[in-house]
Amino acid sequence: MTARIIDGKAAADALRSRVAAGVDALREATGVQPGLAVVLVGEDPASQVYVRSKARQTVEAGMASFEHRLPETASEAEVLALVARLNGDPAVHGVLVQLPLPAQIDSGRVIEAIDPAKDVDGFHPVNVGRLASGQPALVPCTPLGCAMLLRAELGDMAGAEAVVLGRSGIVGKPMAQLLLAESCTVTIAHSRTRDVPAVCRRADILVAAVGRPEMVRADWVKPGATVIDVGINRIGAEGGKTRLVGDVAFIEVSEVAGALTPVPGGVGPMTIACLLRNALAAASAALGRRLPGALTD
Repeated sequence: MTARIIDGKAAADALRSRVAAGVDALREATGVQPGLAVVLVGEDPASQVYVRSKARQTVEAGMASFEHRLPETASEAEVLALVARLNGDPAVHGVLVQLPLPAQIDSGRVIEAIDPAKDVDGFHPVNVGRLASGQPALVPCTPLGCAMLLRAELGDMAGAEAVVLGRSGIVGKPMAQLLLAESCTVTIAHSRTRDVPAVCRRADILVAAVGRPEMVRADWVKPGATVIDVGINRIGAEGGKTRLVGDVAFIEVSEVAGALTPVPGGVGPMTIACLLRNALAAASAALGRRLPGALTD
């Protein structure tokens, strides 16, 4: 068996096009341009690259992009004051504080300071609780992207056995909630789970989000299963270079799985596309309008 490769880049391109159409429709109806503000504290190179990409794609989607940079030495009070200003700015519909933050700043306090209606990352406890209770919420972007890829690949997932490998609040837990909403039977496996390979082998849907390079081997995967690889790990390669791999041993698992996301080019591109979708959702809600149906799938 050779797995179908789930093309996250193509799916993200299509989603961004739908977002841009939604932005145009919202501006035509209300005269308001959705605005997304990103806060970057410090000089982390990976964060800088990510923020630049977000800003570029925000503008390409027709939204206003507001970028705020603070030095590595910024205090927690300074970050909280900036968040408060953005919460009160009517031109800003989405607020994202890029993580990780420097050690002197409590990330939890900063996240809780963001207006839940502008929390496009979906990390605020209000949005976490709304998702868990089945209410409309701004959902964390990476698991939302995974859910969209799964729906496009599988359609109706009701009754499927799903295993989420990893229990982080950013991916694992919200992913489990989204799968429950699809009427899957969901197991979360983690570092204390007994016989993790056996648990994974039960899965019709396996989502790997642990941050360990190529941890999931072929004998962990049920033949024909759909495997979503959230991991992005940089490892050494020949000639002193590095390469990106996921949490799944792609080559060997592709001989067992029915469908599989690659790394790169799978879940990653969907994350920023879903951020833009969340920003449009926040702007639409602020203006008393519904998100277009093409963006709710």
